Amino acid sequence: MLVDLDHLLANPIFDPNRCSIGFHPLHSYYAIGVYVVILLIPKLRVIAIGMLIHMGLDYLDCLRM
Repeated sequence: MLVDLDHLLANPIFDPNRCSIGFHPLHSYYAIGVYVVILLIPKLRVIAIGMLIHMGLDYLDCLRM
């Protein structure tokens, strides 16, 4: 998924003990708010749902840590 390209900005790129929610730019709380607002735009609703599902799955991963 293209949303995970923001992981390339982190140093180190992969850290198994890092929660991506709130750390990476496209996984920030601000970005999640934007995805919620995008739900109101019918043509972008599918993309917003996909992004929110991705954030939810990443959040579940954070809970397992």
